[in-house]
Formats: sequence, C-alpha cells, structure tokens
Amino acid sequence: MQRTVAYRGFEIHIDLLSTSADMFDVWFRIKGPIQPPGVAALGERIKIRGGPFSERWAYLVAEIAGQAAVDVILGPAE
Repeated sequence: MQRTVAYRGFEIHIDLLSTSADMFDVWFRIKGPIQPPGVAALGERIKIRGGPFSERWAYLVAEIAGQAAVDVILGPAE
C-alpha cells in the first residue's frame, strides 16, 4: 500500500508491507526540487524502526519522520 504526502515543496512517499493480520512494516522516501550536497538519503527508501505498526500508525509515523527529514534539509519553517 502506498501514499504520497506533499510537505514544503517535497513529496514524502510512504510504502507499507503487510507482516501479519492488520500489521505493517513501513518505509518512506523523500523526493524534492533540490538535491542539497551531503544529503545522501534523498530519494532512498528508509525503513521506520519499532514496527510492525497498525495501518493508521504506520502512515502517521512515516509522515512525521518524512516531515522531520524535510525540516532538517530546509531548516525551520518561518
């Protein structure tokens, strides 16, 4: 299952993989308009640890992790 969320000009792509009934492992990746030097993981899938999660939690945790990664790249929002 997949979902894409827009955040501050970037796209956060979220992928869920079923591990058991109603439980999922989750990955996210970020795509954006810039490729800052030194940011090696941009565009790469990153697994969220601490799972498996319910579907709702998996999407929430991945979205928050993706937003935090974008905030690190761009700096604090004004």
